Amino acid sequence: MTAAEQQSLPDEGVDYSRKWLVLVAIAMAIFLGTIDGSIVNVALPTLADEFDTSFGVVQWVALSYLLTQATLTLGLGRLGDIVGKKLIFTSGFAVFTVGSVLAGLSPSIAWLIAARVVQAVGAAMIFALGFAITTEAFPPNERGKALGINGTMVSLGIIAGPILGGLIIEASDWRWIFFVNLPIGIIGTVTAIKFVPNTRPKGGQRFDFIGAGLFFIALLVFLLALTYGQEAGFRDPVVLAGIAFAAVALLAFVAVERRVTEPMVDLSLFANRDLTVNLVTGFATFVAISGLLLLLPFYLTDVLGFSPSEVGLLLGAIPITMGIVAPFSGSMSDRIGSRPVTVAGLAFMTLSYVLGSFVFGIDTAIVAFILIGAILGIGVGIFQSPNNSAVLGAVPHSRLGITSGMLSINRITGSITGIAVLGTIWAARTTAYAGGGTAESAPASAQAAGLSDTLLVTAVLMGAMLLLGIWAWRSDRTLSAAESG
Repeated sequence: MTAAEQQSLPDEGVDYSRKWLVLVAIAMAIFLGTIDGSIVNVALPTLADEFDTSFGVVQWVALSYLLTQATLTLGLGRLGDIVGKKLIFTSGFAVFTVGSVLAGLSPSIAWLIAARVVQAVGAAMIFALGFAITTEAFPPNERGKALGINGTMVSLGIIAGPILGGLIIEASDWRWIFFVNLPIGIIGTVTAIKFVPNTRPKGGQRFDFIGAGLFFIALLVFLLALTYGQEAGFRDPVVLAGIAFAAVALLAFVAVERRVTEPMVDLSLFANRDLTVNLVTGFATFVAISGLLLLLPFYLTDVLGFSPSEVGLLLGAIPITMGIVAPFSGSMSDRIGSRPVTVAGLAFMTLSYVLGSFVFGIDTAIVAFILIGAILGIGVGIFQSPNNSAVLGAVPHSRLGITSGMLSINRITGSITGIAVLGTIWAARTTAYAGGGTAESAPASAQAAGLSDTLLVTAVLMGAMLLLGIWAWRSDRTLSAAESG
């Protein structure tokens, strides 16, 4: 175990006897939060018809959930370090469940969007502290395995969301995509109240309201600019002004954090190479995977001619292999350390994008598509759990809440960035090959060529992350040799 990992060890004498019951509560929460991020996407056309509104309005049913969750997570993570993680986490379960009921009862699109904001507040409370509570509940030599199981629940949520949403809409009323959360939410809330340990943080800590406000503004404006940029283009003055404003707000946030006694984020933590490298590589993987998952349905439908149900099954190769591999990679990192495992995961991911850029064309065989998707899923499954474990192991125990929040923000902002940036690259390259028009109406050959270029750009990004991971691994080995010598 590295010195960085030892920083997060709890005091001796911690009771680990209920660790698996704690993990059940965390797993249910993560599953609910993940499935609700994807189940609604299937229902958007139905909701547009139900409420007689445009797609531009109804997409805020999904966007409001993501934006609210992203902007609140960091502050809630820090709040958990101050007042206690159990209080925030269990309250989040209850808030999410109430939001689900309100969403199912929605008489208008405005009500539904507001209910999704309530759901997102609960999800932010859950995701801000779920990884931190898992870290506290398990001894360090089992942390990777536990976080791997959490990763499996994320994969199950990704798989189940579109499938369950489609089945519910076909068999019943759309409102049941929200009501279905009720039994799991009630059971999960009771389980969390009963079994999640009430670890007492040290008293006298203060919440950095100015820092929290500046970070909220910077992230919200940045994400809104990215979202608007998908339609208007990233050269639009409004988009550029939004990104510039977000940058200024972020600089102000950094200035405040350097001055206050108890900052929202202790910037000195980023001097730790393990924390910084793993956050950067983690962000890049979410950029890559979210962009690909945005583009592949267009490719499978418009280029290869598959039906929506077939597209869902073909895309399942990625999360299924993720879910299978994640617990094993977590256990492996417990035995040999996180760095070699994360490097292996980055290598698999880079390979998948390189192969995809050359193989995905107008006549790609199903077997080839599934194989490349499986390689990507294996890579993400190998990488994610050890990476999360390394991040949480690189900080003091008193900062687990805020660090858990950082992991969730990494996931959300990386996903939104990947959708916006890689989607824009694909659209630009596709229209260039088509000689004009829109990407969606371009010939199949142009769409395939645009996807190939986008995958090549993504491969370069992941190759850079692989080199960064290898550099960090070699630096770790050099440091260990110097300490032992």
